[in-house]
Formats: sequence, structure tokens, C-alpha cells
Amino acid sequence: MTARRRRDGPGPATGRGRKRTRRERGRRRETGLRSVAGQVFALEALIALLVIVAAAFVTFYQERRDTERDARARSLAVAEALANAPGIDEALASPDPTARLQDEAEAIRRATRLDFIAILGPDGMRYTDSQPDLIGRRAVGDLTRATVDGESYTEIFQGAPNDAVRAVVPVVNDRGKIVGLVTSGIEVENIADAFRDRLPLLAGAAGGALLVAVGGAALVSRRLRRQTHGLGPAEMTRMKEHHEAVLHAVREGVLIIDSDHRLLLANDEARRLLGLGPEAEQRHVSELGLDPRTVELLESGEAATDEVHRAGDRLLAVSVRPTLPHGSESGCVMTMRDTTELAALSGRAAVARGRLQLLYEAGVRIGTTLEVVRTAEELAEVAVPRFADFATVELLEPVLRGEEPSEIVETATATATAAAAEMRRTALSGARPGGPLQPVGDTVRFDVPSTPMAMALASGHAVVQPELAAAEGWRAQDPEGAAQALAYGMHSLLTVPLLARGVVLGMANFWRADTQEPFGEEDLSFAEELAARAAVAIDNARRFTREHAMAVSLQRSLLPRVLPEQSAVEVAHRYLPAKAGVGGDWFDVIPLPGARVALVVGDVVGHGLHAAAAMGRLRTAVHNFSTLDVPPDELLGHLDELTGRIDSREPEGVDGEGRRRDEGITGATCLYAIYDPASGLCTVASAGHPGPALVAPDGRVEFPELSPGLPLGLGLGEAPFASTELRLPEGSKLVLFTDGLLEDHGRDFDTGLGLLRSTLTRPDRTPEQTCADVLTALLPPSPRDDIALLVARTRLLDRERIAEWEVARDPSAVSPVRNAAAAKLSEWGLDGLAFSAELILSELITNAVRYGADPVRVRLLHDRTLICEVSDGSSTSPHLRHAAATDEGGRGLYLVAQYAERWGTRYGRRGKTIWAELRAGGPEPAEAAVPDLDALEDLAW
Repeated sequence: MTARRRRDGPGPATGRGRKRTRRERGRRRETGLRSVAGQVFALEALIALLVIVAAAFVTFYQERRDTERDARARSLAVAEALANAPGIDEALASPDPTARLQDEAEAIRRATRLDFIAILGPDGMRYTDSQPDLIGRRAVGDLTRATVDGESYTEIFQGAPNDAVRAVVPVVNDRGKIVGLVTSGIEVENIADAFRDRLPLLAGAAGGALLVAVGGAALVSRRLRRQTHGLGPAEMTRMKEHHEAVLHAVREGVLIIDSDHRLLLANDEARRLLGLGPEAEQRHVSELGLDPRTVELLESGEAATDEVHRAGDRLLAVSVRPTLPHGSESGCVMTMRDTTELAALSGRAAVARGRLQLLYEAGVRIGTTLEVVRTAEELAEVAVPRFADFATVELLEPVLRGEEPSEIVETATATATAAAAEMRRTALSGARPGGPLQPVGDTVRFDVPSTPMAMALASGHAVVQPELAAAEGWRAQDPEGAAQALAYGMHSLLTVPLLARGVVLGMANFWRADTQEPFGEEDLSFAEELAARAAVAIDNARRFTREHAMAVSLQRSLLPRVLPEQSAVEVAHRYLPAKAGVGGDWFDVIPLPGARVALVVGDVVGHGLHAAAAMGRLRTAVHNFSTLDVPPDELLGHLDELTGRIDSREPEGVDGEGRRRDEGITGATCLYAIYDPASGLCTVASAGHPGPALVAPDGRVEFPELSPGLPLGLGLGEAPFASTELRLPEGSKLVLFTDGLLEDHGRDFDTGLGLLRSTLTRPDRTPEQTCADVLTALLPPSPRDDIALLVARTRLLDRERIAEWEVARDPSAVSPVRNAAAAKLSEWGLDGLAFSAELILSELITNAVRYGADPVRVRLLHDRTLICEVSDGSSTSPHLRHAAATDEGGRGLYLVAQYAERWGTRYGRRGKTIWAELRAGGPEPAEAAVPDLDALEDLAW
């Protein structure tokens, strides 16, 4: 309690009193005349007062003189004008000058605002006057200067009637005789009144000027008070001494430069750091022997913070600030401190940070693509120029092909070194062109075991060669190349093997030529880390290359290598796999009976081996179903049912669902078209696939509307596939394609369709030329999906090579048709096939007449083969069987099969067609015993 009372007692009060006394003393110091600001204010106010008083006096005197001079000039001008006026001499010589001149003179006086105008005779007698009562009186004053000397003059007249500024001008007649005088003037009292009217303005101006001067002095004093903090001269002198003492005592160099870039002040530390002598002040900064960068910084006037500049063997952290932040012409203050030792430590830290940043960039930039060569190039590009001046990457030949390197190099041992002694240079990057290293594509060998490359392969770790000139093994490997590299400036090498999963893939070599510092031991760990990351990316690219090559090989083996011979269409095709992976696109051309041809194009969703395998299964199924010779919509129905059965066989569950998604073919699309060259009719059906483009012979392009249908494997439900029939003129082109041709990055399906239309409009192009034009216009630089393109130009079978007959339902009608067919064969030059054809026609027509339904028709087609077709309205299917020796019939189709190269049955919307193909020059049947042709008409199926 006692301590608390002491704190609340007189002690603190006394302290507050001392503080208040200091504040009051500070106020007196700020406002008193003892401060620099107060003295400057008093001096400026006194000087302003004296100047304004002197100016007011001079102005008063000058104003009075100007007023009097103006009165003289006005009086003289009016008097001279009146004395020289025409007729005034005649008026003066008249009997009554007053009558003639009084009114005129008075008018002139009023107009000129003078106080009086008087016209006198030569003797001074007044003829006119402003005061009429003075007319006839003699003027007062000496007028001899005018009457005797003839001089015009002005004077200050003092006398009656009033003191005035008077002008006297003689009037001279034509003979040169003075005949009178003209006097005019302004009374002195009126001149004084005009001057007194101006005195308030003069006094106000003087007072205003005094106020402005005192106000300006007050502002200057106030600003000076803020800058000097109210200090007096003695205090400011003492403060300057203190500042100089502190300035020279600090351990930081200080330079003060004026606006002309001359040195004003340098403290002791600055002199020591920069080596400045005592005569350095007032010299230009360019004359102080400073580093050129430092001189440039000081002359630029720009601010800087902790910039590192060199001063001899020292590194200085320099900061520059202008002395006037907002001044156009300002000096600057530069501070500096010695950071030589700190720079060495921070340099090593910066190198470490740079290496970490480079490793991060390597993780981002290396492996952006799944291409082995590009990945090797990315490794070389990352290392140059931040780690090495030149970088090369060599890879084993199996790695470049995507093969397993373990088949060639198993481990990083001496055996592996011998096996890996030959590599292919895959990437080369340099800080400047024209290096002495072997170009990309050359074979690089490491035969000498003491070379850094062979040692790195043997040890499985990076090897550094700081001085290449001392590397005897490296020079012995290629003496000529080593000499060129040394002459170029190569002086240091760091080589590191590329290992992935313990297997050597290749190696990376880093060279220094422009960088003076050689590789050291601290660079080994960084190079190994960089190479390890790159090796993983290269191995991933190698695996992808291998899988991609396998998928491409599989798909190409499943696609048609050579299209079959047929006469219905002229065909050209293109297939391009996607860059990202092989897909499931395919195309096919399948000859059908009756000289017809089936054109197929399809697409399996997905990429890779599974998509290629699914494509092969679908293509095989289409070939099998095409042998049934059914319409396109029915074939797609069979294909959809088969696809659904295949996918449904996969097991249930998570694994089964994933396998069904990866290995199944659900989602595949297909377009199937059948073209008949005899009629020019093309029947097309689609299972979720884009329709074809139809190019007319004149170049007109159409995209026929098709019933799209559902993709295969989704189930038809109540929406079966539908066929569309197109009548194609001869020379038309049917263009079938997959969606990969139209869709790509930045281009949708409709845009691609418009581009395809404009490309196909060129007439008179062969299918091969059309394929080339389409790919040139629509092929993207890097296709993300497979592209299948099939172009078929239609042909029509010559009507002279087609023969048709309609047969009545009468057995006797068989023989005439058979004979007519024999005559047609003779006309076509096919006499060698007459017997076989007649036998086949007799059998087929007889059975159609006996067991078929109307109408019965016969058609012969002369194409690559002779095609015999017999159609009837019945859907009963014939069967081939072997008749017993005791059977009377049953040998008909057996004979047809023996004599025909191929035969079969084709069902239409109503009825069926049995066809048989005969090839000219084909082998005769083994059996020679053939019944008579007429007897065949009595045989049954």
C-alpha cells in the first residue's frame, strides 16, 4: 500500500509537470524569434514591407507625373489642331472673330473634355473663351514665345482665373504672319482630383501586396519550421555535427549524389568498400572508378533494393533511393554492405533450389507423350542449358522398337555392358548449333572399357569426368571425334545410365563447353535422379509402343489385305489407326452370287487389343452371314443376335461386368450395302452407323436418309433394322466411312460432313484419287480415332450379257428355254459351257415347273463366270441328297453340284432363286455317265 501511494503522490505529478514544461518550452521554441523559422519569417516580412513602401512611393510620384504629362499632351494636341484648322486665319481677320469662332471653340472644348479653350489676337486679346465674361480682356502671362518666336509650348500657368496646365499655339496665315493665338488647358485642381481618385486603388494594391508577401513568408516559415522542427541555428549546427559523427561510424557505406550525378558525400565505410580517396567529392560518378553497372544505376535515377554489384573482389548489396521522391531532377542516396561471404552461401542455396525446380520441371515436361523418341528429346531439352551446355540420349535398338530390353540386357553387369556397347543416338540438344557430337540416328559404341560411358554401364551409376582432356579412354574410343570436341570447347562430361526396373534402356550424357565450371561430385545425385525419372517415362513409352505395335499387327491381320476380284464396282480404300491406340474400325468387300457385291464398314467402340479382337469376330461373322445371301436388314439382325449372345456369356458380378465392358463388342456399329450391277439397285441398312455419301457422275453429292437402327448388341426390341433401296447410275461413287474421319478436336460431326461434301464434289476422279482428296482435306495431324474409308464406283452389266425368259408351268416349256439358252451361249462364245449349262437349266427349270409356283423365270448373266438363275414364287428349299441305285429320281441337285463351280439358293420377299456358276475352262465332273438331257426333265429332286 505504501508503494502504491508513492506512485499516486507528488512524484508522478512532478513528472507530469516536467513534461508540460518541455512542451511549453517546445511551443515557445517553435513560435519564438530565436528559431530559424521565426528569424526567417521576420526578415522576409521586413524586407517585404520596405519593398512595398518604396514601390508605393515611386508609384505615387510616377502617377502624378503621368497625369500632368497627359494633361500637357492633350492640351497641346487640341490647341495645335484648332490653330491649324482651315479658315481660322480668315476668321481672325474678319470684323467679328468672336461671332465666328466662339461656338466652334466651345464645341471643341466640350468634345475634348478640356477645362478651357481661348482664341487670342496677336496682342493677347481674347476673341473667345470658355467664360464669356472674359471675352475682350487681355490674357495674363508672357506670350512672347508664341507671338514673337512662333513656338508652340505648354506651361504650368498660375494666375487668374485659375492655375492650369496651359498650351499656347500661334495661328499663322498663308504669308507666315502670326495672326492670333490658341490656348487650351486643364485646371490644376482638376488634375489633382483625378490623381486623388487613384490613390485608394494604389493603397489597396500596396496593402494586398503586403498581405501576400507576409502570407508567403508565413508559409515558408511554417514549412521551414516543419523541416527544422523549430530548432535554432546553434541546435542545427550541433545536430549536423552529431549526424556526421553517426554517418561515419556506421558499418554501412553511404554515398550522396546530387542531381548532376556528382558525389556530395561519402562516409568512411563507403570509401573503404569502394576505394575512394579524399578528393572524390564533387567528382562525377563515372570518374570514381566504380563498376559500370553501378555507374549506370546511379545515372539512371531509378530506385533499387539489394542489388548485387561487384567492387573489386567484393560483392556489395546496393540500395538506391532518390533524395526527392517526386522531383524531376533529384539526387540519390546509395547504401551498400559487403555480402561476399553471404553470396557464397546463398549461391549454393540458389543452386540447390534451381536443381529442385529443374527436377520438378522434368517431372512435368518429360513423358508428355507415349513416344520413346519424343521422351528422349524431352530429357535432352530439360537439361540444356540450365544443367549442361549439350545433352545426348542413346537408347538400345530393342527399346526403340518397343521390345523388352531384358531380352538383350538382363542386368547392369559386365555382361550387360558388352551387350549394351552399341546404342542408337536418339536425342541431341545444344545451347548453340553446330556442335561436334554425332548426329541423331548414328550408332554410338563404347568398346573401350575405360570410357566414362562404359564405366557407368558397368557400375549402374553416374560417372563424372571433370577434365575431358585427361580422359585417356574417352580419347582412345574416337581420337578424331575427341579432338574435334576438345577444339570446340568441350571440357567436362557427366554420363549416367537409364535404368528402369533394374534393366538398362540406354544412357544420357551431359557436356559442358560454354559453362566454365566443370561437373563435380555434387552433380552426380542430381543427374541420377533426372535420369531415373526419364527412364521410367521412356519405359512407359516403350511398353505403349509395344502394345500399340501388337494391336496394329493384329488389326492389320484381321483387315482384308487384298480385295477380292469382282466386276460390280471399282474400289479404293484407306485405313489409318489412331495415334492414341488401335481401334475397332473395319471395312470389307464381299462378292455375292449373281455378280453382286456387298460393301461393309463398321466400328467397334474403344481402342486396343480388345477392340481389334472384337472387330475380327464381327468381320468373320459378317462373312459367314453373307453366305446366307439375305437382305442387309436380315443380315444385321443375325449379327445383332450373335453379338448379344456373345456378350451375355460373360459372367455376372463386378469382374464380369468389367470384362464385358473391356472385351465385349456391345456398342459396335455397322453399315451393310448390296449392289446389283445387273439392275443398278443398291440396298443399304445401318446398325447405328453413319450413312454413306452418294456422288453422282456429275459431281453432285447427297447423303441419303437411312433408318439408323440401334448399335449391335443393344437388342432390337420392336424396332427391327430397315433397308433402303437406292438406284445408282453407272459411274456413281458410294463413299462409306467411319466417324473418325469427320470428328476430331475442334470439329464436330456436322462440320466434318460439310467438309466431306465439298471435297467429294470434284467430278471425274477415280476412287484412288477420291480417297487421297478426302484424307488430304479431313485427316487431322494426330487422329484420336481410327479412320476407315471405302470408295466404290459403280458399274452396270452390259444388257447384251443378260438373257431372261419367263417359263410357263408346263413341262413342255423346258426344252424351248434350254435351246434358247444354248443359242445365247453360242452367241457369247461360251460353246464349251453349253452342255453343262443345258443340263443345269433342265434340272432347275423342271423342278421349278413341277414343285414351284408362278412366276417361273430364267436368267443368264455373262460376267467373270456364267451365272444361271431360276426363280419361282415358292419358298420351298431344295436339298441335296444321294439317290440309291434303285431310286428313279433324286439325282437332280447332285448333278447340278457336280457340274457347277458353285450353287445355292437365294430367298427374296416372295419366292426363291436357285443359282449356279460355271467358269469357262473349268474341270469336267468326275462322272462320265450322264443321262440324256431330255430324260432329266423326268427326274425329281
